[in-house]
Amino acid sequence: MVGVFLYISDGEPILFNNFVAMKEVDYIIVGCGLASIAFCEQLRVHNKTFVVFDDNSQQSSIVAAGMYNPVILKRFSEVWKAKEQLDISIPVYNKIEDELDIKVDHKLQLLRRFSSIEEQNLWFSAADKPKLEPFLSTTLVKNTNEAVDAPYSFGEVLHAGRLDTEKFIESYKTLLRDSAILIEERFKYEELETALSCLQYADIRSHHIVFAEGYGLKNNPYFSHLPLNGTKGEVLTIRAPKLNLKAAIKSSVFIIPIGNDLYTVGSTYRWDDKTNAPTEAAKTELLSKLKTFIKYDFEVVKHVAGIRPTVKDRRPLVGQHPEYANVYVLNGLGTRGVMIAPYVADKLFQYIENNKPLDAEIDINRFSS
Repeated sequence: MVGVFLYISDGEPILFNNFVAMKEVDYIIVGCGLASIAFCEQLRVHNKTFVVFDDNSQQSSIVAAGMYNPVILKRFSEVWKAKEQLDISIPVYNKIEDELDIKVDHKLQLLRRFSSIEEQNLWFSAADKPKLEPFLSTTLVKNTNEAVDAPYSFGEVLHAGRLDTEKFIESYKTLLRDSAILIEERFKYEELETALSCLQYADIRSHHIVFAEGYGLKNNPYFSHLPLNGTKGEVLTIRAPKLNLKAAIKSSVFIIPIGNDLYTVGSTYRWDDKTNAPTEAAKTELLSKLKTFIKYDFEVVKHVAGIRPTVKDRRPLVGQHPEYANVYVLNGLGTRGVMIAPYVADKLFQYIENNKPLDAEIDINRFSS
């Protein structure tokens, strides 16, 4: 039975007459992917107390290739708010690296393989645009790797890199476990009491709750009305001892060196399959595209899948529940979660704590009828 008795010993609730004391925090966070961790960092910096619920049901952050780059390489166009995102995101990751004594942010040369002279010309035209000029090199990179077919050379994307998302998330979860604030179980929406001035869930009383649960938001009764579509992505890890790539290459697929002759190859996009199960069709698609520009043999050593939390207008879902003032959402990061997560986490924190209005293009109110 849940009550409000307040005797606490060594941080643990004391049972008394079948009642249990409330643990009070500033925030409950649901989910532990990139968005959640970015928001947790906001809370830690500002000395807010919190707990995190995570049941490992969502895999999009874990299976992500982790590349961050400021350019949409299919169309040679700028990523939404690329400079602002990089300016906020990279320092956040570097701070966590220092604190946890890990290396997860790897600066990486990113090359766009050209399939024709026409693509080269489009690249140079894009590089003349003011918003793209800082990110696109106008010096062609000649191919010197005999394992790669690239007769029309490469264009280099500046300020790119790779976050080792799996190592990053697992290391951060260890930090939360060691602090006894990670609750590794399913959050039961039906047990959240919202009628009081403070929220209550089991033996936890909180001033705010933030749902940052990726595609799991589709099952959330508070925000299931939002147009979170979800696209399935599948990624391979290959071993290719003769490939000897030092840079990531974007052609019909990405191939990204991750060390020890291993490379990430991705990704696919499917809208009709909402399972985390890898498929032979996606594997065949990725290998077929890879073999169009990689000449040497390789071995597939891993194949994973996850559902990206994507939105129809390709903007995040950030904001406050229309009825419950202390219930919030931080979601919809899509394929660029590494860059976007710290940016939108900062926006949400400033909105909640300092009443700074959200940008209209990320505010969930844009979908109000």
